[in-house]
Amino acid sequence: MTKKNDIKLLRINYLRGPNIWTYRSVLEVWLDLGELEDFPSNKLPGFNERLTAWLPALIEHHCGVGERGGFLQRLQEGTWCGHVLEHIVIELLNLAGMATGFGQTRSTSQRGVYRMVFRARDEQVARVALQQGHALIMAAIHDEPFDVKAAVELVREQIDDCYLGPSTAAIVNAATDRGIPHIRLNEGNLVQLGYGAAQRRIWTAETDKTSAIAEGIAGNKDLTKTLLKACGVPVPEGEVVDSPEAAWDAAEDIGVPVVVKPLDGNHGRGVSLELTERADIEAAYKVAEAEGSDVIVERFIPGDEHRVLVVGGKLVAAARGESLWIVGNGRDKVTKLIDDQLNSDPRRGEAEEFPLETIVLEREPTMRLLLERQGLNGESVPAEGHRVLVQRNGNVAIDCTDDVHPDVAYQCGLAARAVGLDIAGIDLVVQDISKPLAPQRGAIVEVNAGPGLLMHLKPAEGLPRPVGKAIADHLFDETETGRVPIVGVAGSVGTSHIARLIAWLLHLGGRHVGLACRDGLFLGTRRVEGKDRANFAAGQRLLMNREVNAVVLENGAASILNDGLAYDRCTVGVVTDLLGAEPPVAPALAEHDIREPEQMFKVLRTQIDVVLSEGVGVLNAAHPQLVEMAELCDGEVILYDVDHASPVLAAHRAKGGRTVAVEGHHLVLAHNGQMAVRCADLDSAAARRLVAAGESGVGVSWLLAAVSAAWALGISPELISAGIETFDPTPKQ
Repeated sequence: MTKKNDIKLLRINYLRGPNIWTYRSVLEVWLDLGELEDFPSNKLPGFNERLTAWLPALIEHHCGVGERGGFLQRLQEGTWCGHVLEHIVIELLNLAGMATGFGQTRSTSQRGVYRMVFRARDEQVARVALQQGHALIMAAIHDEPFDVKAAVELVREQIDDCYLGPSTAAIVNAATDRGIPHIRLNEGNLVQLGYGAAQRRIWTAETDKTSAIAEGIAGNKDLTKTLLKACGVPVPEGEVVDSPEAAWDAAEDIGVPVVVKPLDGNHGRGVSLELTERADIEAAYKVAEAEGSDVIVERFIPGDEHRVLVVGGKLVAAARGESLWIVGNGRDKVTKLIDDQLNSDPRRGEAEEFPLETIVLEREPTMRLLLERQGLNGESVPAEGHRVLVQRNGNVAIDCTDDVHPDVAYQCGLAARAVGLDIAGIDLVVQDISKPLAPQRGAIVEVNAGPGLLMHLKPAEGLPRPVGKAIADHLFDETETGRVPIVGVAGSVGTSHIARLIAWLLHLGGRHVGLACRDGLFLGTRRVEGKDRANFAAGQRLLMNREVNAVVLENGAASILNDGLAYDRCTVGVVTDLLGAEPPVAPALAEHDIREPEQMFKVLRTQIDVVLSEGVGVLNAAHPQLVEMAELCDGEVILYDVDHASPVLAAHRAKGGRTVAVEGHHLVLAHNGQMAVRCADLDSAAARRLVAAGESGVGVSWLLAAVSAAWALGISPELISAGIETFDPTPKQ
């Protein structure tokens, strides 16, 4: 077969918010198949066989058939290469550990050109997966070699670089399960949960409730012990030292065996246990000194190390550590025995998803010192059957939450409160955590700010614990959703005026409103930017503003097509018209192949799709297609039109719905079974001025839309009337 031209990737666009495809972020790719438009999969010799040999798990893809093997059936029947590329990219993401199921491919008005989308939690990861998928499909078409394993590894590396760490992800996922939205604030693990004034922030397992003073105290082990001891929490006696000789003197005063560790270290680095000899103690001082500014010598406490997670003063998870041993065979060196007997454990690895770390002696001075105390090093060959201790502390990954004695839980909670941490990792040493600390001389040895959660999420043994949920519930009580009222206004004409009047009415109701529209960016009544700000970026800025307790956003069709909506759900969604696709079509829409009102319907329905179940959709009943959009709304629907006696409005009221219309010279708010309320006199000078200020041909319609949204937000008819009388349609800088 003659070699075909490559599939061209014409345009790649990352849709960050809800969009015409799905509620979630996706990567949208415009493809030109070129001559491959005439060659579906069943007309490419050997293509299907090569593809399924490289990606055998494609058999799990249901595709439109709706059952296992569905996509393979489509391959055999003949499907176009854009659709095949969609499934290749999804499978590469699955193989890289980022399970993805959503994808669609649709033709455009131009022959051979398609729009292909797939679920994309991160833009850079999605772009790498697309790049590798594109290379793979062309190799399969041209019968050229392709390294699938290397492609998957490239995607996996990008995932490791870009995705949230496991601790942060656990908290975000728990918040999402409760319907609490989130915004990632940097490329790391700083995340905002909730919107505007209702938000909280996390950075891994630290929150905006975490005191900087408490974090500073936790970093100073000696000060921490002083505070804990004052509260009656059992701690080991200890002394800060400044030299190897002072370390030995302190050990003699305390009584051997002792522990030598850095004063401000963490993760068990530089900690040496159960030391009795002067040489060992002085050597341990040098190891600890390399990790922190000062060194502390403490009484050695017999028992196992435990890590207890305390959230909001309560114990929510506990894990136990264990000592690590290798057994000699008379042939292999210590380093090889460690690899064969310890690092071969599938729970060990370098990436964050592994609960246990790979042991590398070159980077573990404490382990090397422990081996030296046994007369060994990494090159030694232990005799057959000889047991060698490799690690005394750390390796905390065995869940023991259900075994914790109430006294131990109380002491850990008290320790966290004494330091002042809302979330704390409490390290304690005890022989049996199911018994009180004091009788067995157990003690709390450290209190840590920003503790890792992986040991509780993926324990090496035992049950995983819902620690992410515990932290999310700590930040938001059961009545809180992390949301502020959000109003989205979508359409083609009059939408900027509508958004500004809604914001004004919210302001009169006592809200500190953020507004982004074509007239600029507003905070309260102050316009802080005068350019067109009806876009995703401006909306996100308002949602991140901690002073804002209500947000109004204008969403044009082009903005939805380019970026998606700035929010996941809204309280009120307004759609005014479908006129943007009528001739002459705006260039911003033409480039998205939007040329018919039916296509505009699919774009603007996005605004109604995201209305909360307790929210309200506001639709212009003068457009029959918009009335059809009502069935897509999860919440209530308010219809508006100029004629109060309109059959559509009357039918809506008969079903128990609310309407806003004009009767005589007044705006009328009507609800079935209730007396209609007149809220504004359209003959007043202010009302006439507002009607005249609207865009050509809109008339009073834009006022009806704004009043409908205000009513949906619970603003009283009296305040609505006052707002219409006082609203200035000309924005001021």
